[in-house]
Amino acid sequence: MLPIFLSNNQHSSFVVRLVRILRILLHTVYGGFLGIMIMPSATARQRNWIVSHWSRKLLKILNIEVILVGTLPDHDAVNTMFIGNHISWIDIHALNSVRAVRFIAKSDLKSWPIFGWLAKKCNTLFIEREQKKDAVRVIEEATSSLKRGDCLCYFPEGTTTDGTTLLPFKGSLMQAPINASATIWPFTIYYPNTDGSANTAMAFAGETTLVESIWQIVSVSNPRVVLTFLSKILPHGHERRGLTITARHAIATQLGFGHPED
Repeated sequence: MLPIFLSNNQHSSFVVRLVRILRILLHTVYGGFLGIMIMPSATARQRNWIVSHWSRKLLKILNIEVILVGTLPDHDAVNTMFIGNHISWIDIHALNSVRAVRFIAKSDLKSWPIFGWLAKKCNTLFIEREQKKDAVRVIEEATSSLKRGDCLCYFPEGTTTDGTTLLPFKGSLMQAPINASATIWPFTIYYPNTDGSANTAMAFAGETTLVESIWQIVSVSNPRVVLTFLSKILPHGHERRGLTITARHAIATQLGFGHPED
């Protein structure tokens, strides 16, 4: 069951919103500097530290409190595929603040102003979801990445929700951890209101634009995000569909959605 965290979700003042947006812009420019001047010559461990530090700072600017539950991954974790539900672009930074990973994301992200460029600099693996053949390429690249010891993350719903439901999982990319004998680590993301219900203002779903989403988020006075890391799953002896069902069941149960659909 989900823990209920009491928080003040009152709206922030107009001035506070503007200050937060200005700080986001400055922090994004700083991220660009890191991407151009520091990241290319940094070691893998240094890059992970830079990404985690930048993400933690962004969450602090947005006044988002991150609540961590379960056994947490550290920077010594390797050869692991993180799998979770997907609600907002904040999800990426919340996970990166704990353990920097290589994300598998829709190719649409590349066209986002500034954030798309930063995603490329963070070695995001982009997938054309409308082209089924592209999944083969991504599986091969993800397999190679995991075998090198990288930690990856993908959101098998294939899109975002407002946090009140869990969509069916697309399991094709589950083949990568099977091929690489990598650990599968399910986790959940939840943005709670004061009464424990889903804070849908934090969601980046439906027809909401990135600009609208940023404004919604900076408008929340004291938002919180709960990351719960569940039991790891070892792929040995399992096939893709079974692993997909197992991971979804664990995530749905933690989120309180009852018995999930296959």
